[in-house]
Amino acid sequence: MSETAVQDEQLTIYADYVCPFCYLGRQSLAQYQATREDPIELDWHPFDLRSDKRGPDGEIDHSVDDGKDEEYFEQARENVRRLQEEYGVEMAQEIAREVDSLPAQAASLYVKEARPERWREFDEAIYDALWRDGRDIGDRDVLADVVEGVGLDPEGVLGASEDEGLRERLAEEFSAARERGVTGVPTFVYDGYAARGAVPPAQLERLVEGT
Repeated sequence: MSETAVQDEQLTIYADYVCPFCYLGRQSLAQYQATREDPIELDWHPFDLRSDKRGPDGEIDHSVDDGKDEEYFEQARENVRRLQEEYGVEMAQEIAREVDSLPAQAASLYVKEARPERWREFDEAIYDALWRDGRDIGDRDVLADVVEGVGLDPEGVLGASEDEGLRERLAEEFSAARERGVTGVPTFVYDGYAARGAVPPAQLERLVEGT
C-alpha cells in the first residue's frame, strides 16, 4: 500500500465520553487496529447524549423525561456486561448517569485543534479515567489530572476549553452531527458507509476494508 493511500485512510467516529458503548467501541477498534500493518487516522466528532436534558447554561436537568426508564438502563447494563466479556475489558462502572461529559468534550476539542499530535492519547486518557478508574470527568480537578497526565498544561487546556467561542464551536459540532443523521453513538463512518454501536472488530474490518 502506498504512503498516500495510508494517509487517506480516515475513520470518522462520533462519540460521547459518557457512553459506555463508545468506550467499548474504542476497545474493539484497538483490537482491529492491532491486526493491521498500517494505522488508520481517526477523525473524532463529539456528540451530546444529554442534549435533551441540557439547559441554556449547559447544566443537566435530570428531571426531564427522555424516555429512558430503569428497564432501559438495566438492559444497557446487561449489554455492557456482555461486551465486556466479549472484548476482555474490565470497567469500574457500567453506566455513568450523573457524569456530565461537556467539560471533557470541550477540552478534547481544544486539544484536537491546538495539539492534534497529542489528541489521541488525551482522548484515550479521558475514557480510561471514567470507565477504567471510575472518576468523574465532569469535575475540573479530575480533568486537570488527565490533562497533566498526558503532558499538557492543565490551566492552559482547561482555560481555553472554557472559552465562549470554543463552547460555541462545540455546540455547532453537536448540531452538525445530528444534521448528518447521527442519532446514537458510537457511530463509525468510512467512505460513506456507517456502523453504529460497539461493533466487533470483524465488522470494523468489513467497514474499512470491504471484506
